[in-house]
Order: sequence, then structure tokens, then C-alpha cells
Amino acid sequence: MTNQTLKPDVRGFFDPVTATWSYVVYADGYADKRCAVIDTVLDYDIHSGRSKTESADRVIDFIKKKGLEVQWVLETHIHADHLTGSAYIKEKLGGKSAISKHILKVLETWEPIFHNEADTPTNGYQFDHTFADDEPFTVGPFEAHIIHTPGHTPADTSYIIGDAVFVGDSMFLPDVGTGRCDFPGGSAEHSYESSRKLLNLPEDYRMYVGHDYPPNNSRAPQCMATIGEQKRANVRVHEGVTKEQYVSKRNKDDHGKEVPKLLLPSIQVNLRGGTFGQATDGVQYVKIPVDKI
Repeated sequence: MTNQTLKPDVRGFFDPVTATWSYVVYADGYADKRCAVIDTVLDYDIHSGRSKTESADRVIDFIKKKGLEVQWVLETHIHADHLTGSAYIKEKLGGKSAISKHILKVLETWEPIFHNEADTPTNGYQFDHTFADDEPFTVGPFEAHIIHTPGHTPADTSYIIGDAVFVGDSMFLPDVGTGRCDFPGGSAEHSYESSRKLLNLPEDYRMYVGHDYPPNNSRAPQCMATIGEQKRANVRVHEGVTKEQYVSKRNKDDHGKEVPKLLLPSIQVNLRGGTFGQATDGVQYVKIPVDKI
């Protein structure tokens, strides 16, 4: 039996290298052991080109210890600052990979740059499921649905599972603000509109963010604030901030920003759903387009 008023248990995993939060969403104490895994990390060293699975293995170890069954492996968007561990999670534990249908827009943007059509389907079939806007689904005993929250990228999606909201990079903790909007297809206008969608949710809902960047290292990394806390205190989109004010400051702050150091491998791997693609003589590659980014 599903019940949207139930409060899911949420276990966060922080990767200090990329400042990324990954999550396992489950129902502790229930007979239903199905869970969702959100925004996992595949460790990658940009200098050596070597990948590791330590971050994903911590998630796997937790799931096994709890006796959980992976139902979903969810992505909030195509990350530009870390490689997803979703394919590795699926290989080890099963589950269905899923992302918003707006992934097709991102594929259209990047395919002419990377020319990876041989191993990167442009129809989204590398994911087991592509969600429509507002599509309902379940995670174990919890009712869930998605909302399209573009801005950071055109395909950003937030997952509402019970009273927990997983927003990826659409919003960050109150003292950090929101995600940058200068990636291809990003839009400060859409980011503001998405923040209003999220802040219209019930004030006691828990918002879980995709990254945390404590200002001036003033605190330890954290992953959650309530909708009410965000409405009152988010430095960029608190109540009273107009769209014009937000867009002006967001665009000014984003102008001239360096691209994330893992941008090129991240986009290629993440567009494939977490794999490095076809090998040549047993060796897999990522491409480095010159003078294109």
C-alpha cells in the first residue's frame, strides 16, 4: 500500500572530491525492501584517466547491509562535474535506470560536439525509463512523482518521494543558493521559475541537494533543509527576491566561470548512462574536443 504522507528514510553519501551528495531512499522497518539510488558517483582521476568504484561501493555496502532491493537508479540530470556510478550500481545490484525525457535535448546539444553516435543513442534508450513531466511512480511503499526543474540544465528533474524532494543542482542549501546556469541550454530565468515550483511545496518537506559548498569552509558539508527554511533563508531565491533581481545576479556571477575540470569525461559517460562506450582493441576512451567548449 502506498502512502504519500509516509516519510522515507534517506541515507546520504558525500564525495569530497566533487562535493557530490548521493542518496539511498528506503523504508526502514517495512517489509517492502525496495529502494531508490539517486545521483551516484564513479570516481575518476582526470590526470591518469583511471576510474575507481570506491564511492559507489560505499552505497552498495550500505544497501547490502540493510538487505534492500534496488528498484530505481535515478539521475536528476546529466552531471558536468562528476561521472555517474549508475551503470556500475545496476551491474552489481540491478534496478531500472531512469532520467527525465528532457535528456533528449541534452543529447541533441552535445552529440554534434562529441560525435559519439556509435555508442551514445540519441533516443535515450541507454536508460531503462525516461520520465514524462509530473509522471507518478513508486519507490517501495512510497508514492513519488517528478517535476521538471530546468535552469541549471534544460533537463534537470526533481524527484518527490513521500515528503523528501531530491533537487540535484536546481537548488543548494540556503547559505549556498542555486546551481550555475551557464551550461549549454541553461537559463537563469528557468532556474528562478523552477525554484518557485519547489518553494511552493509544503514547508515541512525535506529538500535534499546534489552538492554542498560550505561558504568559506564555515561548516561541515550538509545535505538537507526544509522547504520552509529555503523560503526564508536561501541567499538567492528567498521570499521577496524578484525574477529580475535573481536573473541579473545569477548571470553576472556565472559570467566567465571556469568549466568543471571533469566536464568532458562526465558529459560523455553520463550521456551513455554511466559507461565509457565502445572499446578499440580493448581500450576505452573519452574525447577531448579542441576549441569547442
